[in-house]
Amino acid sequence: MIYKRSELGDNIGFSTIIDEKFKTCSLAVFFLTELSNDTAAVNTLATSILTTSSSRYRSYAALSEKLSELYGAGLGSSARKKGDAQILSIRASWLDSRYAIDGEDIGSEMRELIRDCLFSPNAENGAFDEASFAIAKKDLLDRIDGELNQKRSYALAQAAKLAYRGEPAECTGYGSREAALAATPGDAFRAYCQLMKTAQIEIYYVTPREDDSFAEMFRSSFGSSDRQPKSVNMRNHSPLKAEVETVSEEFDVNQCKAVMAFKTDSDDIYALKMLSLIYGEMPFSKLFLNVREKMSLCYYCASHSVSVKGAFFVDCGVERSNIEKAEAEIKAQLNEIRQGNITDMEMEGSLMALDNAVLQIGDTPSSYISWYFDCFCDGDIISPEEHFRRFTEVTRERIVEAANSLKPDSIYLMLNKEVQG
Repeated sequence: MIYKRSELGDNIGFSTIIDEKFKTCSLAVFFLTELSNDTAAVNTLATSILTTSSSRYRSYAALSEKLSELYGAGLGSSARKKGDAQILSIRASWLDSRYAIDGEDIGSEMRELIRDCLFSPNAENGAFDEASFAIAKKDLLDRIDGELNQKRSYALAQAAKLAYRGEPAECTGYGSREAALAATPGDAFRAYCQLMKTAQIEIYYVTPREDDSFAEMFRSSFGSSDRQPKSVNMRNHSPLKAEVETVSEEFDVNQCKAVMAFKTDSDDIYALKMLSLIYGEMPFSKLFLNVREKMSLCYYCASHSVSVKGAFFVDCGVERSNIEKAEAEIKAQLNEIRQGNITDMEMEGSLMALDNAVLQIGDTPSSYISWYFDCFCDGDIISPEEHFRRFTEVTRERIVEAANSLKPDSIYLMLNKEVQG
């Protein structure tokens, strides 16, 4: 595998990952911009529309037909957040031209198609095409409306909103329902223009062979644009609340959800990740073995670290009558780690899990893209092997120190409706 990165212009990076084992090519264009309730929804709509039509293929049906002709090539978009930044992406994948039955130049066709979608969108008179906009808007509203159907994900999102109140990170990565409903085709087009002008842009191209054509296409396409990029700060620790705040909501659910948020001032991301694995991410973790299995207080109980925000979450599915007992035992298991009660099996099991995760990077083009983009966001472009080596240097003392740095911040409860009378 060969990895190389170059600058195409003002805050426009282009990374090429060459791995000859692949028979397909993949491209991802990331727009990094500030996260805000005012812009998150229209930004999401803008990038979504770019993958449903273009000035050449003016309907979703026409674009889909063209992709089908190119051996089922794929084109899509996504929106999420990382810290205080909104991450918008456009992704494409296609069969490498060497495997085309009749010698078609699939790569060249995809290059033109991507250029049309990004730089010549389906818009007139300062507004996106109404039909394409309607499709994107419906998809976004369906996604937002579907949040509540995923109760655990909804609880985690509400817990993050509570923990990060007053910060950009309190927003979702794709915006609110109210903002999506209010958006117009003109709003979305202005958001597209603003992203092309001010967003940090990182492009990743995974290919089985050397190919500079996509880098040249982007260089020439952006060459005449008036770029005024704004830097985005993703890593910004969330301040600890003066007092632990608890917020509860009642729903028609059988199983309650409890999410406890902690804050930390530690920047030892490797120790915090090891802490999370030992505490609540694995089948051998203390939360799983004690809170769930031994004491039967929860249906599930897990932890995860959000290092860019200096936050740490524990979430569980629990009976309403067991919430206080579960919270007490969750704290008790954290205290076990604070006291240095970490076994060799827990240390070794965590490293084995990390090693297995590292071994999977490179199995697919998307895993390469995710790895190197995350490295870029962290400001430290390293190999997966170096990443794992740093975990092997984490000591019990560092894990204990990370555990002691956690301070309770807030609690979100999704409660079932109690029967009255």
